[in-house]
Amino acid sequence: MEATVVDLRYRMNDVLKALERNESVSVLCRGKVKGVIRPAVRAPETRMSEHPFFGSSAAAEPVERVVERLRGGRYRAL
Repeated sequence: MEATVVDLRYRMNDVLKALERNESVSVLCRGKVKGVIRPAVRAPETRMSEHPFFGSSAAAEPVERVVERLRGGRYRAL
């Protein structure tokens, strides 16, 4: 799709529909191409448990204990 600067202002709905159809939109200014708007690349939706890193490292101690150790108590404030 080709759209002028004025089209971007007044017909943005048509531009967005073209992007939803995975069309690139060429932006024209005085008949010359000034830029191209391309549709966003969508990452495939995967579950966290399907990621190869998931479960590859067994925690030595529970997260709560690690956080408590890092934060410390009030006696360590001074």
